[in-house]
Amino acid sequence: MIVCRTRQGEVRGRTSPDGVTSFLGIPYAAPPFGALRFRAPAPPEPWTGVRDATAHGPSAPHAPYAPPFDALIPEHDIPGEDCLNLDVRTPAPGPGARLPVMVWLHGGAFTNGSGSASGYDGSAFARDGVVCVTLNYRLGADGFLHLPDRPDNRGLLDQIAALRWVRDNIASFGGDPDRVTVFGESAGAMSIGSLLTTEAARGLFHRAILQSGACHHFLRPPSARLIADRLAEKLGIKPNPEAVAAVPMSELLSAQSELRAEIGADPDPARWGEAALNVMPFEPVHPGLALPAPDCGVDLLVGSNREEFRLFLVPTEILHVIPESSLRAMTAAYGLDPDEALPVYRATRPDATPGDLLAAVATDWFYRIPAIRLAESVPGTHLYEFAWRSPRFDGDLGACHALELPYVFDRLDDPSYAPLLGDHPPQALADAVHGAWVSFAETGDPGWPAYDTTTRATMTFTTTPTTVPDPRARERLLWEGVR
Repeated sequence: MIVCRTRQGEVRGRTSPDGVTSFLGIPYAAPPFGALRFRAPAPPEPWTGVRDATAHGPSAPHAPYAPPFDALIPEHDIPGEDCLNLDVRTPAPGPGARLPVMVWLHGGAFTNGSGSASGYDGSAFARDGVVCVTLNYRLGADGFLHLPDRPDNRGLLDQIAALRWVRDNIASFGGDPDRVTVFGESAGAMSIGSLLTTEAARGLFHRAILQSGACHHFLRPPSARLIADRLAEKLGIKPNPEAVAAVPMSELLSAQSELRAEIGADPDPARWGEAALNVMPFEPVHPGLALPAPDCGVDLLVGSNREEFRLFLVPTEILHVIPESSLRAMTAAYGLDPDEALPVYRATRPDATPGDLLAAVATDWFYRIPAIRLAESVPGTHLYEFAWRSPRFDGDLGACHALELPYVFDRLDDPSYAPLLGDHPPQALADAVHGAWVSFAETGDPGWPAYDTTTRATMTFTTTPTTVPDPRARERLLWEGVR
């Protein structure tokens, strides 16, 4: 057992045979319940003596994923109110080492996920000389519901509180508070997109890696009010913090899940605002799109997976029943002219079904184009595309959403990833992806040229990673002035 000191008190961790020391379940803020419900995070209470940090802390309340995603996406659920906690994995506990630090923000559509999931175990980063921090933050209504007289974006405020904890304490665990890289996937990456333009987060991290998410997913205040009003209507209450707080948590979580299903069944912008297109009722609330300034002072690595949206269409068996009429309607909803856009997408996919084409268009709208826009806005940004295709679902799953995660964390043998990976995933690819992330955290250079609007260099991660200039340029050009 090894003891490290934080500003709140001492914590006791455990060292594994491979030399990685883990400190689990350390509170970075007070439990966000009772008088603190729906408020900005408050500092954690100090303790006397040595606090045991050898077991994960509670995760933020969330409903399970609906089938079939419950069997495909790593989850972790430990009940309890002290859910604003984090895990630290380090190869060199104690002050003096000054190692680079990576802070992970998990995904889950702002309603699901936990930083303590086994797939996010940061031991491989610690093995390679990085102090890795993973954390839990408030989700769903508690983290993102727009409520009168309460701060918006409480989940983001939790992330900022965790980054402040890192700034103040990580040197005791062998980390360098002046070399912090925040990285995240999906909702975690979208969170980073918000943090890049949030004044309260300035200076708390120096590099950022955004996987399958950037700056384009948020709710404007009128849309956030529509969501809050409809949730309150479902619960039979008024849309105020006192009324929502009085609802039993299990009932609130069920209503959140039902609300998302309602949006999917009737994606009418008049009812749901921006949530009608991305089917995420709980998101950061902002007045409009904000991209970071060219001189934001943060090194960026951003990218997406080549076939992200197939995760949502293949396991549900929707892909092969989508009619041409729905393809055209959704293409128009995303802002493209179907008569102009669909022949371009078909040109490189001559045998594609309407479902295949919808997956390609939606992947660009959700993930690829926002990543490119961020890379265009900040000179020196590095862009990647993860293109290794899963053999699962007879190969139909492709290079889908979340497939890069076991490669980033170098955890190909983690059982939670088996439903996505299939048998014998290539370790050499994990070495390349994980190694690029470590190199970026250490130096700001992942190993390929930065993106610019002349060459548009994009690292394509396949079995043989290759830098490609401007992949699928004609499809990219369709979105100019649209997204």
